[in-house]
Amino acid sequence: MELRHLKYFVAVAEWKGFSHAARRLYVSQSAISEQVADLEREVGVQLLHRSRREVALTDEGEVFLEEAKKVLAAVDHAVEMARRSKRGEVGTLRIGFFTNGIGAFFSTLIREFRKSHPEVRLSLFEMSARPQMEALANNEIDIAITRELDPQFATTLTSELLFEEPLVAVLPSDHPLAGGPVSLESLASERFVLIQREVWPTLFDSIITLCSSAGFSPHIANTAARWPAVLALVEAGEGVGLVTAGVQRFRFSGVSFCQLTPTRSIGVALAWRTKEKSSIVEAFLNLVRDQKERIRDSHGEPHPE
Repeated sequence: MELRHLKYFVAVAEWKGFSHAARRLYVSQSAISEQVADLEREVGVQLLHRSRREVALTDEGEVFLEEAKKVLAAVDHAVEMARRSKRGEVGTLRIGFFTNGIGAFFSTLIREFRKSHPEVRLSLFEMSARPQMEALANNEIDIAITRELDPQFATTLTSELLFEEPLVAVLPSDHPLAGGPVSLESLASERFVLIQREVWPTLFDSIITLCSSAGFSPHIANTAARWPAVLALVEAGEGVGLVTAGVQRFRFSGVSFCQLTPTRSIGVALAWRTKEKSSIVEAFLNLVRDQKERIRDSHGEPHPE
């Protein structure tokens, strides 16, 4: 049984005759008659009463007609949904994000995407940079708002810089340098508390490189898997830290966030699979690109010339 059998049968039933159906479908009357007869043989029951004047449905034909209409409607719906999916109008988009540093632009992007693509289901996953990249590579998420790509993902993932987020020093509130701008050189003799390299390799390595360029190798006293734990250790006097500016949203009364001089920054980027072909992903990327200036403005960055 093929879809044309159902289509021809429904046309004959609704137009109450083979000749009317043939004219509507632009096929010969004999072709329709033959296809409907084949359908009856396959179903095993008579679906139509045939006479010279008209064609009428049998009781079995009445039942079959309603079910055939449902099948054809379902096929039409499936075709339309496939076409809409190709246009990026329906489907699912899985986005990985981290909470510190992304600012208000993330919520704005989500709201605007929902408004322009109301039938796309958004699945949002909070995770740090390294797990985001692994999830992207493993096809567990589709988009990541993340940091600079680890080198091992350079061939499988593509990223686009959104803005640069400043690094700030975090010191115990009773530290002699607390409250004012500090240079990396002034922290050379301090013990450091850093985010674990396993959690954020690019930031960890960047901090080591920055310290090296300032003429020293940091004495790492402790590491932690999450920013609140880093701040708690600094507050406890275990050392000083270097954190991204977004970490300042965590409130710890016993720490002081200090501007670094000169300013040092680390990028916030959009990442996706290099071979990604999803129209939904492309639609989200285009939305972000359209909003790039606003995103930079929200983080106080100058526009590129």
